[in-house]
Amino acid sequence: MKIPLKPILQFTLWLCLLAGIFVLSFIPRDNFISTLLIFSACFLILGILYFSIEESRERYIWWFTGGLFLRLVLLVSIPKWSEDYARFLWDGELIRLEQNPYLETPKDWLVNHPSIKSPYLENLFELMNSPEYYSVYPPSNQFLFWITSIGAKQDPWQGIVVLRILLILSEILVFFLLLQLFKTEKIPPKTLLLYWFNPFIILEIISNLHFEGLVLVFLLLALLAFGKAKTESLGGFWSLAIGVKILPLMLGPSFLFSEKIRKSYSFWLVSFFGLVVLFSPLLWESSWKNFLESLRLYQGKFEFNASIYYLFREVGFWIKGYNTIASLTKLLSLLTLFGIAYFAWKKKPNTIVQMAEVWTMSYLVYLILQPVVHPWYIIPAFGLSLLTKIRSLTVWTFTAIFSYQAYSNQENYENPWLLLLEYGMVGLALLWDYKKGNINLRSEKIQSYES
Repeated sequence: MKIPLKPILQFTLWLCLLAGIFVLSFIPRDNFISTLLIFSACFLILGILYFSIEESRERYIWWFTGGLFLRLVLLVSIPKWSEDYARFLWDGELIRLEQNPYLETPKDWLVNHPSIKSPYLENLFELMNSPEYYSVYPPSNQFLFWITSIGAKQDPWQGIVVLRILLILSEILVFFLLLQLFKTEKIPPKTLLLYWFNPFIILEIISNLHFEGLVLVFLLLALLAFGKAKTESLGGFWSLAIGVKILPLMLGPSFLFSEKIRKSYSFWLVSFFGLVVLFSPLLWESSWKNFLESLRLYQGKFEFNASIYYLFREVGFWIKGYNTIASLTKLLSLLTLFGIAYFAWKKKPNTIVQMAEVWTMSYLVYLILQPVVHPWYIIPAFGLSLLTKIRSLTVWTFTAIFSYQAYSNQENYENPWLLLLEYGMVGLALLWDYKKGNINLRSEKIQSYES
């Protein structure tokens, strides 16, 4: 499919995309109708641009500049769809004050430390959405929050700008890493536009300040190292990805079933020691206890934008008469582990594309079975999917906007019809991928690397 458009029309569409993203960054998340309409228009523009732009090496610099400007226009905006940034700045400020962000909840800390609390911290406390919970962010994230606190100088707006600069830099790395991987694997470079001009990616990472984009950076670096048989670097980048968000730990079976990696002592040693170093700060004053408590809380109490979980929950209500989340999350976690191991065993990844396919399917299994699926959780899976023929995640970057309907009412009620629409479209896209052979579970044997 090709849409012939002259450069001047393409530029006009890009300006419309720029305006739409800019306006969306100022619309409160409780204004769902306006958000949905403008976001849909931006996504339509993305599709038209993608099918109208021709492949050309000379165009890479224009693609890069255009996407970068879409991000820079949000540099000084205040996040309207997420308050997570307040916790980022809170944790960073506590570290700057030589306090342990894992030891006390924000609510308890303000009560217990009246002599060093400040108007800045009190302001962040009022903005926070989880003041009664211990921090759930790993030490690597806390290091970035500390850097942000130094640049913030007790000004929330300055802190937001510093966070945004860090994330823009990570996005620049994603652009060039994907471009390099596309060239290596002979994937049409234009595929990069699906990420670089994607309004979902730009808003969730740059506007809403989520660090899944940095996770993608380390996973792409890991794929490059995997392709070059640099097992030590592979282990290091994988552990760094886990250090930012623990979730990439679930990718372990892909290495166990890869002939290139399974017998590589250097990979496993670097991965192990990397994780020990990155998570060792949790030993400080037994921080790990509160950290794990928060993880268990998020895993076993909250529900949002789920799919299969909600169906199982209704069965639980019918059988038991109450919400069976405690046992249901354990069951789904086991199913997730089994599904991830199955795809890794079936594929036995030995090439970059095969590994990207296994990782994409691992994320898909996880996301479909989890009780909490915030939109930004999709980002690493989507970025990885661009190295494969799987396009279901591209569809999901559009349909994820339906989840914001829950914020349009005080009870955060989720409209089941919109959930059905969101996951129905994703399900149809998955079915299309399967029918087209885009989801390929066949393995290809090649000579393994030396350990």
